[in-house]
Amino acid sequence: MIRVVVVDDEALVRSGFEMILGASPDIDVVAAVDGDVAVEVIRREKPDVVLLDIRMPGRSGLEILTELATDADRPVIGILTTFDTDEYIARALHEGAAGFLVKDTAPEHLAAMVRTLAAGGVVLSPQVSRTLVEGYAGATDREASRRVALLTDRERDVLACLPTGESNAEIGKRLHLSGATVKDHVSAILGKMSVSSRLEAALIAERAGRRGGRG
Repeated sequence: MIRVVVVDDEALVRSGFEMILGASPDIDVVAAVDGDVAVEVIRREKPDVVLLDIRMPGRSGLEILTELATDADRPVIGILTTFDTDEYIARALHEGAAGFLVKDTAPEHLAAMVRTLAAGGVVLSPQVSRTLVEGYAGATDREASRRVALLTDRERDVLACLPTGESNAEIGKRLHLSGATVKDHVSAILGKMSVSSRLEAALIAERAGRRGGRG
């Protein structure tokens, strides 16, 4: 079972996510709470995945990310957002967010996104990827291309798979590598590209690809 905690200040949103995810036989929503008690609940329940609203009155999603940053067993965290004018994208990335989900994600896609996060993949869905790439301040198009150029051919093959949200095992199957080898390549990619997460690497790959597409 994938254990999930949903954190949002709106009770209707919490109950909606809880109902949708709870319908999946492999997902257990162990808590659905607001930001004020989130850290305490997450540390007590030790979920695999947290879906975290980035904008909340009281304790914000960014504050919760920061507070959990030093936890040795911190769960995978996906950010819930509306993507209207979200100036917090870069900071959430640097704080270790593994994905971004719009709050009106189609119910049939939500469980798959949670499974992707739990498996170590990134969630970079089509409807928000352009917003993320445009809003991400971690690298210009030229800088993104320079960072990608630091990688070996095999590392670039792995990097190209990161935006798909596949797990290490799935990437390995595609590239005829073991999951452990893919994990080693991902670690090398993060180090060479000077980023802290697979999602940041995926965003830089998107920017580099866009520049390459311009010729």
